[in-house]
Amino acid sequence: MNSLECIFWLGVGIVLYSYFGYGILLYFMVKIKKLFQKEASFDPTFEPKVSLVVPCFNEAEYIEDKIINSLALDYPKDKLQLIFISDGSNDDTPDRIKKYPQVLALHENARNGKAAAMNRAMAYVNSSIVVFCDANTDLNPEAIKEMVKHYADPKVGAVTGEKRIITKDLENASGAGEGIYWKYESFLKQLDSDFYTIVGAAGELMSYRTELYKELPKDSLLDDLMQSMQIANDGYRVIYEKNAWAAETASANVGEELKRKVRIAAGAFQSMGRLPKAFNLITNFRVSFLFISHRVLRWTLAPLSLLVLLIVNSILACNVGGIYLLFLIGQLLFYGMALLGWYLANKQIKVKVLFVPYYFFIMNLCMYLGLIRFIRGKQSANWERAKRA
Repeated sequence: MNSLECIFWLGVGIVLYSYFGYGILLYFMVKIKKLFQKEASFDPTFEPKVSLVVPCFNEAEYIEDKIINSLALDYPKDKLQLIFISDGSNDDTPDRIKKYPQVLALHENARNGKAAAMNRAMAYVNSSIVVFCDANTDLNPEAIKEMVKHYADPKVGAVTGEKRIITKDLENASGAGEGIYWKYESFLKQLDSDFYTIVGAAGELMSYRTELYKELPKDSLLDDLMQSMQIANDGYRVIYEKNAWAAETASANVGEELKRKVRIAAGAFQSMGRLPKAFNLITNFRVSFLFISHRVLRWTLAPLSLLVLLIVNSILACNVGGIYLLFLIGQLLFYGMALLGWYLANKQIKVKVLFVPYYFFIMNLCMYLGLIRFIRGKQSANWERAKRA
């Protein structure tokens, strides 16, 4: 086997492990762990004070629905503080929030980004548990109860809920692809949590012990990832609770999905540079193993391997043929389906068989675009609300 063949099979191994092998390995590791561990039991009377913080920017169209959804949460009213912070909004979002006396309305004209707004809101939190969720999501009534029950365990430092994508009958490729992706991602998060801790929470619904919340730099792009990883690095577990969920509609179109994912990709590279402890397999093995396997490989070596595979496979197909020619044909068919899916998505034409290759291609393309944006320092910390379907 020559050097090009070694590179080819190494690339195949990285891609397969990143997207499938890691999940299969962790599945069996969790099964073994459960043979020796009792199932957790919860105290239904454990109801500490909770603060629900909702950062919002120009959400006038949806904000009252969000407030009504928050007021309907099944948690003792005298133990639930509602804080809505609308820093920088220049529509009538602040005025709409002020219509509800049950809600603490925070607003200032300065727009410094989501991390800065969250940091400012923390000064008003009067509880031991703080929950953050997005303004464009609906929570199920039991969400707070289902998350809070885990904090009876002093080893738990944070709890995240499940992100659900609402799709319509006439779903587009970005919406359907996003929905499929999040179902798989939720499955992996459950495995991470069952094994030890999740490594990257969903900002749509995230909670922390107030005492463990750390003020982030204003330019932080992925506040949810940074907060949850810092807590995990400090030796606390970050739990995934599937019975607490935040539902939102998918991105309205391909352009909106690209905008959102490129920002996330830029934030991934920023976060990796700020989390050196998460790479220390010697002193922080469990967290590092999960973080590198679930996150870092997907952000770095997997996208790189996909590009290298296409180039190396082309050379091997011409010079060696055989299985390499079959691999190349398979790759070209897959990317052809992805590009066709992209084209049809822009035309708002629905072809379900193209959803997965299209979304997979978009995710990996955005890692390259995000890296370029991160290197150039062009990604603003000020959040832009993506248009939803």
